[in-house]
Amino acid sequence: MLIERERYVLGQIAAGVPLTQVLEDLLRAVEAQASGQMLTSILFLSEDGRHLRHGAAPSLPVAYNEAIDGITIGEGVGSCGTAATRGSAVYVSDINTDPLWKDFRDLALDHGLRACWSTPIKAADGSVLGTFAIYYSEPRTPTTADLDAIAFVTQTAALAIERHRSDLKLRRSQDELRALNAELEEQVAKRTAERNVLATMIESTDIMVMAVGLDYTILAINNANADEFERIYGVRPRAGDNMLELLAGQPDQQAQVRAAWGRGLAGEEVTVIEEYGDPDRVQPYYEIKFRTLRNECGERIGCYHFVTDVTERLREQAALAQAQEALRQSQKMEAVGQLTGGVAHDFNNLLTVIKSSTDLLKRPNLPEERRARYVAAISDTVDRAAKLTSQLLAFARRQALKPETFDAGQAVHVLSDMVRTLTGTRIEIITYLPDEPCFISADPSQFDTALINIVVNARDAMDGEGQITITVEPTETMPAVRRHAAIKAPYVAISIADTGSGIPSDQIDQIFEPFFTTKGVGHGTGLGLSQVFGFVKQSGGQVIVESEVGQGTTFTLYLPRVIAAPGVAAPEEETTEDGYGTCVLVVEDNRDVGTFVTQTLEELGYRTTWVENAQAALDKLAASPGAHDIVFSDVVMPGMNGVELARHVQRLYPDLPLILTSGYSHVLAEGGHGFELLQKPYSVEALSRVLRKASRKLRKRAQAK
Repeated sequence: MLIERERYVLGQIAAGVPLTQVLEDLLRAVEAQASGQMLTSILFLSEDGRHLRHGAAPSLPVAYNEAIDGITIGEGVGSCGTAATRGSAVYVSDINTDPLWKDFRDLALDHGLRACWSTPIKAADGSVLGTFAIYYSEPRTPTTADLDAIAFVTQTAALAIERHRSDLKLRRSQDELRALNAELEEQVAKRTAERNVLATMIESTDIMVMAVGLDYTILAINNANADEFERIYGVRPRAGDNMLELLAGQPDQQAQVRAAWGRGLAGEEVTVIEEYGDPDRVQPYYEIKFRTLRNECGERIGCYHFVTDVTERLREQAALAQAQEALRQSQKMEAVGQLTGGVAHDFNNLLTVIKSSTDLLKRPNLPEERRARYVAAISDTVDRAAKLTSQLLAFARRQALKPETFDAGQAVHVLSDMVRTLTGTRIEIITYLPDEPCFISADPSQFDTALINIVVNARDAMDGEGQITITVEPTETMPAVRRHAAIKAPYVAISIADTGSGIPSDQIDQIFEPFFTTKGVGHGTGLGLSQVFGFVKQSGGQVIVESEVGQGTTFTLYLPRVIAAPGVAAPEEETTEDGYGTCVLVVEDNRDVGTFVTQTLEELGYRTTWVENAQAALDKLAASPGAHDIVFSDVVMPGMNGVELARHVQRLYPDLPLILTSGYSHVLAEGGHGFELLQKPYSVEALSRVLRKASRKLRKRAQAK
């Protein structure tokens, strides 16, 4: 009978009858065969193993079932909670007196329950699945028949519960598998659609695409690439072909393929421009981008390339570059013509002063006071000519900067009077200077020139009337400018702001270009702001321009700040005596200059020997060792130049002082290559000073020996 009932229960489970209904039918059958008023229940142990949940109790009061649903198992938690905790049967004959029921006694008695026998339902592995309980309305102990019924129910319930859970897991697995299959099919369909779209895009473009394995086997290739490959090599490739085998009879082409693909297959991601095709014909240029090809594991399995025919683009770029260069040359020649006229005009004015002064100096019986005035005029005019030359060299970015440490605020204060004279009375000049010195290291003359150039532009932008504000202040940061990041370092900011017409935004980036000017012909060469830019850059700074049309413009020069003024070194002991027997070897290829220099040196008390080239100087030194105390040489001469001569002298006669002189911008920019350099044009005092310095060094060496 019990075996048939067990088979019936398992058959219901297999037929898909809900577990609760199966268990309730099982419990009703047990209750029907019992002697006395038997009430039964099955509780399930929760997945966390801590609570008992309602399973089946066809005859127990509903309120009682609801009250114990979800109780936490433990020792002393009635018969069921204790049995689930212990893993063994708990038989309580009298609920009213048993301590296991002290917390649930009233609940049980209120529902007419006096005895409760609970047995754990165990799985095949011994784990607790739940509990089976038998209740009676009067105190009672289990009989043999009761124990047989308990064993049958717990065994059958265990089989039913395990079978149900297995079926449930299977259904869940099947549902998950179906969901995964559906998702996979969706992904495959999506990937297939994407691949089809990508393939269509690749095939419809003129860009050539090909993927190649590490052994040069073609993994994929589009028609554009296949067409071009066939045009170049005479054979049409397909996926699966090996490129080297396709070109087995063409060793030169094989080598070309290896050279082209070798770097990409080695793992490099490069872009190259190459010529391909018949060398006897016009060869097209291709831009080839090689990229690494990897599998799902990230392993390198080859590479692929994108190829674009850039022949026409390169031709257009070359033609554009030629046109731009021609335009630049045309514009530059036009500007050079304007510049030449302006410079010639200035020099003619200077020469007029010099010529007039020399003519007046020739007059007999000229009073000494007037003679001194004419000599001073000549000297001042030469200085002005030298400044004009210096500005031209600054434009060439090769001016000989002579950095000095000075207070920028004091320099602006001194310059302000000159600026007021330059701008006229209708323009108000306002200066804001710091209380503390702002020391910078720069060429003072070029600093003044840069400020004057900006002021002149401001004056012209205001049509001779307005306000110019010059501000000097220390700052710890130079803002970002022209693709350069901001720099945190000590700087001095010198700002020149005007109330003029402003600069259009489309011209801001051009204003520092040489020869660029918005002024009419004859009113500007475009050198001023170019000089500003060159000076600031060579001084280690930057210049920032802010402008709004109709509102004015502000130029801010950021120059590196020297935190403290360096101490002034004690001057060397200097004698006012000049030559007094010192022999100078003069090397000068220009006869007029050579004659003037030798006469000047002789006036200063030096003995001189004059030669016209470097080789003659070396010959003279070799012929008369020790006869010459100083070598004074021009730099730019036919044959061996002055720098080369200086190196020979330094090597052959290391104790012989040598002074170079030049007016060429590239020589001045290079600072004499480490030798003493006197810049042309120079005064007699400057010449005397460098010679005295050389003489002192010569005497010190002699004393040391």
